[in-house]
Amino acid sequence: MQLSDVFLALERPAFEELVRGISMGSLRTYQVYETLKVHAGLHKLNRERLRKAVPRLWEQLEGASQDLARDLAQGVLVSNLSMVADVLDFLEIPHDGNGFFDKEGSAKDQLSEGWQQRVADSFREKYPKSLILLYINHLDWELGEPTAPFVG
Repeated sequence: MQLSDVFLALERPAFEELVRGISMGSLRTYQVYETLKVHAGLHKLNRERLRKAVPRLWEQLEGASQDLARDLAQGVLVSNLSMVADVLDFLEIPHDGNGFFDKEGSAKDQLSEGWQQRVADSFREKYPKSLILLYINHLDWELGEPTAPFVG
C-alpha cells in the first residue's frame, strides 16, 4: 500500500477536509513547508493557495505521487500532534510527548490484531473521521506492511 492509496481511499471530500486543517506554522516548525511547497508545485504556499490547489493535488495523488502524498500526510499530522499523541498513548507506544517515537524500537510490538478498529472506535467522537483514518493508515504504513488502506 502506498500513501497516495490512503488519500484516494478516504475520497476527495475527506482529502479537502484534511488539507483545510493544515497549519502553515506547523509546516514551518517541523520543516515540512519547503518540501510540500515543491511537491505541490506552488511558488508560494499559504492556506488559500493550498485549498485552491486541491483539484490539482488530487490529480497528482491519482497519478500515485508518493512524494506529495508523504508531504501532505506529514503536513496534516504535524498540524494535529495532540491527536497523534493521544493515539500513541492509547496504543501505549512510548513517545516524546509530542507524538514522535522511535520507529526502530518496539512500537510495532504494540500493534496487536484489531488495533486499527480499536483506535477508530475510541477516537471517533473526539476527532474528525478523516484525520483518525489518515493517522491509522500512516502509522500502519510506517510500522507495518499493510496491503490495503483501513477505512473503518
